[in-house]
Amino acid sequence: MSYLPERSLRTNNSICYHTPVLVAVLLLCAALIAGCGKNEEDATKVVLTAGFDKGEVFRLENKSCSEAEMRVYLTNIQNQYENVYGSRIWEAKVDGETLEDNVKDMALSKMAQIKAINLLAEEKGIDLNEQELAKVKTAADEYYGSLNDSEKEAMGIDEDVIVGLYREYALSEKLYQDIIKDINPEISDDEARTITVEHILIKTYNLDENGQMHEYTENARAEAYALAQDICERARNGEDFENLASQYNEDSQMTYSFGKGEIDAVFENAAFNLGENEISDVIETEYGYHVIKCISTFNREVTDANKIRIVEERRGKAFSEVYDNYVAGLTKNINTELWGDMTFIHDENVTTCDFFEVFDRIWNS
Repeated sequence: MSYLPERSLRTNNSICYHTPVLVAVLLLCAALIAGCGKNEEDATKVVLTAGFDKGEVFRLENKSCSEAEMRVYLTNIQNQYENVYGSRIWEAKVDGETLEDNVKDMALSKMAQIKAINLLAEEKGIDLNEQELAKVKTAADEYYGSLNDSEKEAMGIDEDVIVGLYREYALSEKLYQDIIKDINPEISDDEARTITVEHILIKTYNLDENGQMHEYTENARAEAYALAQDICERARNGEDFENLASQYNEDSQMTYSFGKGEIDAVFENAAFNLGENEISDVIETEYGYHVIKCISTFNREVTDANKIRIVEERRGKAFSEVYDNYVAGLTKNINTELWGDMTFIHDENVTTCDFFEVFDRIWNS
């Protein structure tokens, strides 16, 4: 277990099917349908109604999502998961839900977001030009041409469905770029600087059987502090820090790399004020007493990567401010009967998984 709070998660996920705009959408807290935002008072909650057209999964204002469109999305995500984890992955459960239901909810939410972004693009008068439409057609030709008859039949699609989906993806990307165009991509080395430290934690709490934290008594805290002070002095007097950590560290992790604003402020301030190989004073966080050793004050490769992350976070925030305000007032309806009956396709002849990759490659070429 790691004991540094408020840390940004950086995931290198082998399942990658998001265009740049979809990556930004994943940063948004407001989900239109299912998944997140199920609070009864949430302005984006789903309204359940009748009166749907045949094969209509949901409707946002006048923007509809068909069963065929959803099948393309679901089937490609399903096969990407199975290619990495195997077909038995769907036996797993998340908080009492099957993973299939969990992924279905995620797919429904993401499809709804794309539809909403297209509504916003229409409101702003943004459309695709001839060159962009040509890329959409090229991508649709390639993807649809890669499908076998079983896949076309199982998903219930023709090429027009693929063209429509890719056009919506393209328009979403164009709107995203329009909204974030004024975000300054220049980030200084100091702002993006990432340091690497080693630390030793002496805890000041216990966990009960339910995983709840209980603070040490005053005497126990004093003993913990005295031990941390002793470790600090020994480290400053030249004892090997790794050996000390192997004896005393109560964090499962010794080494951390982080930038500004990513972890507990007290820990961060102490760490960033250290020179290379310098040992900190004893510092206190909610987890206990820490002794920190700075391993590296600057790493060019990591700093450059951090600049990209910071810019993307700023772009995502700018997009979210516009998007969240817009979607709050939309009328949202879902065909619960149809959606409840939709399940993954389990057919050895249905293996398509590159719908997202094809679009991303051609759109960005």
